[in-house]
Amino acid sequence: MSTHPISARNLVILSAPPVVSHGWGRYTRDLIAVLAGRGCAITLITSHDAPADPQLPLVGYHRLLPSVIHAPRFLTARLLLAVPRIRHLSATADAVYVFAEPYTLAAALIRPPRTITAHGTYVARSLQRQGVARLVSRLYRAVYERSHIVCVSHYTAHTVSAVLPTVSTEVILNGVDVTRFRQKVPHPDKAGLTVLAVGQVKERKGFHVLVAALSALRAYIPNVQGVFIGDLDDAAYVGALRAQISAAGLGDSVRVLGRVDEPTLIGWYQTADVFALPALNVGGKFEGFGLVYLEASSAGLPTIGSHDCGAEDAILDGQTGLLIAQNDVPALTSALRRLLGDEALRQAMGTAGRVYAEGQTWDAVAARWLAR
Repeated sequence: MSTHPISARNLVILSAPPVVSHGWGRYTRDLIAVLAGRGCAITLITSHDAPADPQLPLVGYHRLLPSVIHAPRFLTARLLLAVPRIRHLSATADAVYVFAEPYTLAAALIRPPRTITAHGTYVARSLQRQGVARLVSRLYRAVYERSHIVCVSHYTAHTVSAVLPTVSTEVILNGVDVTRFRQKVPHPDKAGLTVLAVGQVKERKGFHVLVAALSALRAYIPNVQGVFIGDLDDAAYVGALRAQISAAGLGDSVRVLGRVDEPTLIGWYQTADVFALPALNVGGKFEGFGLVYLEASSAGLPTIGSHDCGAEDAILDGQTGLLIAQNDVPALTSALRRLLGDEALRQAMGTAGRVYAEGQTWDAVAARWLAR
């Protein structure tokens, strides 16, 4: 129960379904919970395919928008068709928050103040369309320029300011539910020092860089293990990754588990020795923050991430973990060797990570939102 002052504000939130299977959903679910705990009356407007959830602390739950997880054809037209209904539902709101950037257009004509969360690449990419789609970019720009934009990292804020230099921006870092990683769950068996990586198994997350580093690391730590957890929707990349693992002779020591249930996920966070996700900037897309780094810190793991992305805010370099250059296998190998070879350093960084995560709770995030 929060002991902070109650804020009686009527909020409308536009976002993807509040589920744990993607970043937009986790952000929405966790922030709604603490905003409601601080006395806010919240109406959530989300997609047609959102699951019914009577446990959400909402005064209104409207499933009337197209999906942005599996975007349908004519997404822009569908968003614009929803504008009158969104305007009606927002008429008495004190503020409107757009937590999933594609829904910006659906909030085009609302009357209350509008704030858009920029999680990563979407804002910049939505302004770079060519041909006929340039009209869509102009629509997005028009709404952005009349909004306040909250960025989840300083790197994201830098990219937003580069394309929208006159727009008001603010950085409010992502939060984490630290109690989630203190649950008592069965611990999985591990055969040796274990490196955990959690995220969608795709090129931008850098799993192939991690496989190359684990292969090189075996010369120093023969029993090193890798555990990869996350969606396997990118079949071509997953296939190439499995082939890389096999060719490197790592079939007995690198496990690609895909999506797992909550107890299994928490168990690996609590059992692994190091967390590493060497994210890459690919085709204009980048890691906007990297909530998994903060989750790993909550579990007491030292973390390894990449420079030149949002991980620079999720990891305190040299304190809670290490930041390395992108796509640098020798640097990643060296960082892993340093941490796996020094138990005292792992414990020190894990302890510092827990302290950092405890200062980045969703309650702290909500306080910053409501202080605006």
